[in-house]
Amino acid sequence: MSTLIQAQSLTKRYGSKLALDDVSFEITKGAPVALVGPNGAGKTTLFSLLCGYILPTHGQLNILGQKPGSSALFGKLSALPQDAQLDPRFSITHQLAFYGQLQGLSAKQSQTEALRVLDLVGLTEVAQQRSDDLSHGMRKRVTIGQALIGKPEIVMLDEATAGLDPIHAREVRELVANLSDEATFILSSHDLTELERLCGQVLHLNKGTLTEHQANNTQQQTQHFMTILFAQNYDHIERTIQTLPAVSRVYMSQAKEYVIEYQKSDDLFDIDLLNFCHQQGWRYRHLVNGHTLENQIFTQEKV
Repeated sequence: MSTLIQAQSLTKRYGSKLALDDVSFEITKGAPVALVGPNGAGKTTLFSLLCGYILPTHGQLNILGQKPGSSALFGKLSALPQDAQLDPRFSITHQLAFYGQLQGLSAKQSQTEALRVLDLVGLTEVAQQRSDDLSHGMRKRVTIGQALIGKPEIVMLDEATAGLDPIHAREVRELVANLSDEATFILSSHDLTELERLCGQVLHLNKGTLTEHQANNTQQQTQHFMTILFAQNYDHIERTIQTLPAVSRVYMSQAKEYVIEYQKSDDLFDIDLLNFCHQQGWRYRHLVNGHTLENQIFTQEKV
């Protein structure tokens, strides 16, 4: 697959404060990539480095074969901050066309591009409206459209669904999923369930250091784990599940949720497990093939 971004031993200091500590990763073209971590973990610093707003103290960062901030990356990488706003004085088309002209498009080309990105985000009907006439979710989709002007190869979205109600948040998730053929998205969010649905690669920052996870559980599937969330607490769950022939180990990851390690030979273990739960009279809410992203990051025990 085509490599978009390579970071090697990336370090950033602000005086005596170490914001990023020897961070290395690679991002290839394809499914969205998640950037997660608590406040102060270094996410904003990494975004700023990728955009070329700041320079690393040490290490190398390569984007599409160029250094961040290079003129060769103009129009190929875009970033949308969490608090991006639209100007209420002008129509949506006028604003998007203006941003197109800032990227070097002619007046006619920028008008065509404005309508193209509005079509991508499903909002052609609001082209002549102003931002105050739109819902919060629609304004967020327009700003995502703004980030798609010029057909960039890499689009970075910071908290794209923050502050949205469930319906609008779902619209944005579906939008990103549908546009993943147009560009590779890098998403910063605190919503791990959302990222697990959208992303294949997860960059987890904590106090400036980085670990990587697979949100789609490909790696975990080869290790043969199953995670099940029960509808309520049941007596002796761990001991009872342990009686299944294929089960090697069971532990509770959090309230009502259990991680089960099983033997490779049982290709139908999920069916066997659900039948077993039915026999025990246990109701479940959620079944994941592998570890959930939340458990990978916060509560996964060493195995």
